[in-house]
Amino acid sequence: MRLVIAGLLVAAAIIIGVVVNVNDPGILFAAAAPLFGDWQPHVGPGTPAAILIAVLVVTKGPELARHRFALPIAYATSVAFTLSLAMIDGWGRFVTRLTTDDEYLHEVPGVTDIPAMLSTFAQRIPDFQPDSWTTHVSGHPPGALLTFVALDRIGLGGGAVASLFCVLVGSLAVVAIPRAVDNNAVLPFLVLFPGAVWVGASADGLFLGVAAVGIYLLTRWPVLGGAVLGWCLFLSYGLVLLAPLALVALGKDFRRIGWAAAGVLAVVGAFAISGFWWLDGYELVKLRYYQGIGDTRPYWYWVWANLAALALVIGPAGIQGLRRDKWVIGAGVAILAADLSGLSKAETERIWLPFAVWLLVGTAKLDHHKRWLTAQAVTALAVNHLVLTNW
Repeated sequence: MRLVIAGLLVAAAIIIGVVVNVNDPGILFAAAAPLFGDWQPHVGPGTPAAILIAVLVVTKGPELARHRFALPIAYATSVAFTLSLAMIDGWGRFVTRLTTDDEYLHEVPGVTDIPAMLSTFAQRIPDFQPDSWTTHVSGHPPGALLTFVALDRIGLGGGAVASLFCVLVGSLAVVAIPRAVDNNAVLPFLVLFPGAVWVGASADGLFLGVAAVGIYLLTRWPVLGGAVLGWCLFLSYGLVLLAPLALVALGKDFRRIGWAAAGVLAVVGAFAISGFWWLDGYELVKLRYYQGIGDTRPYWYWVWANLAALALVIGPAGIQGLRRDKWVIGAGVAILAADLSGLSKAETERIWLPFAVWLLVGTAKLDHHKRWLTAQAVTALAVNHLVLTNW
């Protein structure tokens, strides 16, 4: 029944999206609504590799999940599958996704003084100023920009490195989540996660990997996990909603919660001393959001169409695996809060990656693994071949 409901939701979002785009062009600002991209069936050099990897995971994945070296094998396969999906659109598109005028790398050359950048970061968030940050930089705390500045400073600048870095870090979720939940049965489903379409390459793929590692570390070393999640707060404002998952990882041990909080506060304090106060940035980013297409996109459509996009991100197995599991509930609470906030209207297929991937935890208990893995692969391949996504 849940698959039928999800299918109807996706169909409704597509049909109504087409009708709205025909009658009121530009209001949704998503030609392939509920996904951000264009309807453009295509194949590319990554097509054969993506299909081959998918077949191998479907046939051998459940067996390899029990292998001694299951985690490194899964990580390497995840990187390969994500890159092959990206190559369906071509290398040229892959290496330029983070270099456009709206993206992070556009601002990297202008950051010549990091302390000065941090101390003036907030005041450059609002639009319609001579020195306003570009769209993605203004929409995120300074940690995201700092990441790409750091890569550039160590000689790893440019779009190719940035995109590859997002894939390599994003794929760490395939390793971190099974360790956090102590169940390798979820591995093949994480490898064929349809959300991999947007990991290669968007900065949200990077956020996905860092967040997953942070949650895992909370289960072992709370202070270190807290510090990583503290850094997440400065990658994306929305990652404050990792709190429900963090509480699941920590359990009811108040001592562990205290140590984790100390790790978070250490990072928050370091940024505050450097001149950037998170709450100031958050208030200004809400202003910037409604200065742009966030004000145009209608809440009445996206509040439910976002969930249709989510269904495509987690795939049929993710939907079928939804159950009363503490990890699934934690991710669900985060997603619901993000959706109702009105600050996540469209593009949630990438923005919600750090939460959506945890909904796959329930797939570990599915029967007929090959059937469900096939459904996941078909979903990822269909989306990437039918829609020319913006990421």
